[in-house]
Amino acid sequence: MPDKKNWGKWDKTHKTGGGVVYCLGFVGALIYYIQHATTIWLGLLGFLKALVWPAFLVYKLLEFFKL
Repeated sequence: MPDKKNWGKWDKTHKTGGGVVYCLGFVGALIYYIQHATTIWLGLLGFLKALVWPAFLVYKLLEFFKL
């Protein structure tokens, strides 16, 4: 039976690497988009795109597999 006083608290023994993967992907996408930006507005758009890069990845994968 779970301990009621610790119910709902995050257990530090169950860590995942998802945050690290997202962070590395964010930095990579940010560098890519900023590097190709020709104006400040395209740089800002690149920053916003870098925040949601997983959505672009899933969209392109679904498009590739024609689902």
